[in-house]
Amino acid sequence: MKHRAISVFLILIFSLVAFFAYKSEKVLPENSPKLSRYAFKLGLDLNGGTQLIYKADVSKVTSGDINDAMSSLRDVIERRVNLFGVSEPVVQVGNPGVFAGTSEHRLLVELPGVTDIQEAVNLIGKTPQLEFMLVRPEAKSFTEEELKTKTIDEVFLRTGLGGQYLKRADLQFSGTGSGQIAGEPIVAVEFNSEGKDLFAKITRENKDQILAIFLDNQIISSPVIRDEISDGKAVISGGFKAEEAKELVRNLNYGALPVPIELVSTQTVGASLGENAKVAGVKAGIMGLILIVSFLILWYRLPGFLASISLVIYIIFSMALFKLIPVTLTAAGIAGFILSIGMAVDANILIFERIKEELKSGKNLSDALHEGFSRAWLSIRDSNISSIITAVVLFWLGTSAIKGFALTLGIGVMVSMFTAITVSRTFLFAVASKKTGETSRLVRFLFSNGFHV
Repeated sequence: MKHRAISVFLILIFSLVAFFAYKSEKVLPENSPKLSRYAFKLGLDLNGGTQLIYKADVSKVTSGDINDAMSSLRDVIERRVNLFGVSEPVVQVGNPGVFAGTSEHRLLVELPGVTDIQEAVNLIGKTPQLEFMLVRPEAKSFTEEELKTKTIDEVFLRTGLGGQYLKRADLQFSGTGSGQIAGEPIVAVEFNSEGKDLFAKITRENKDQILAIFLDNQIISSPVIRDEISDGKAVISGGFKAEEAKELVRNLNYGALPVPIELVSTQTVGASLGENAKVAGVKAGIMGLILIVSFLILWYRLPGFLASISLVIYIIFSMALFKLIPVTLTAAGIAGFILSIGMAVDANILIFERIKEELKSGKNLSDALHEGFSRAWLSIRDSNISSIITAVVLFWLGTSAIKGFALTLGIGVMVSMFTAITVSRTFLFAVASKKTGETSRLVRFLFSNGFHV
């Protein structure tokens, strides 16, 4: 009995600490810098903002490099969004789904707090795509009129050297011996180790050839390769003004896109709509909790009361995990959490029904509790594993909203197993009599359910 009391005490202390840590955000002023330590991360649909979906053109990327290119694209856009101080942006890669019936690679960008679509587009901007191309030998014989009718690939040969290999860019001004106007703004770029080797190979094998520099498919410079450049450094000159060159350097340093992107979908969620969804979700959760607790106490009596305490602890544990991970709560995520509250009592009901059957067979309360937990465990295990598998599949194949639902549902199911098997068990054994004799009529009444005694 002593170790049970200690267990109950520790559970209550841990729960109270977590609860007051959560409630402490309520007493902090809104402008308090400590508020961010306790506030939940809210998704776009609850906080308001803008969602942008971009389609990535990976047609010129080899199949084995597509995943790396998309990861690089995500990192580039994320750095660019974070530069403008958008609170809790979400940048996710949407690969072609197994059952989605699409082969497009997409990028999802969510900007909480930004409700102006044009502002959102400007935040991301059109980060320049830098490419180095060689002039095709046959293109040298084209007339000016013929060149106007040709595509880039008909005139130039792609070398594979682009912005994905860029290490950094710097603003410089040309000197008197550079063959350019003295003091003209130029952009000096330096490639990483892979780009350095590729650039050295290109310049070594194509001496006296034109190596055109393209920015967003527009030629900005056409230098001639005189010697091999083995240090991975090049100069971009295109008659820039100082402000233009400065902007180009900034954009390149924030990340030149490894693949072109096209804006295909936009969605705006107003702050008032997000607030309404948040309030409605919280109200639904509270009402659902009240109904579940009322049913447990009225139908299952003393075990139902103890299960209700366990359910409150389950909610506190889950919220603590949401902050610790942290989980970005969306309307779908709140729905998953509310659903998991209902599922959390499933294990308790299985246990209570088994205990009732054991008491009916003539066992005393202590033996009935042991047998009830032992026999109910297999059903609890199987049902929870199937729910966890469902959550994993939804998280793996789902989109942003479905992922949020799957994550909160999965966390809820796992925490509910802990609270049902550990917390509820501890409470029940703490109040159970250690006597091995016949169980009194009062005890049988308290541990029965419904209209049975």
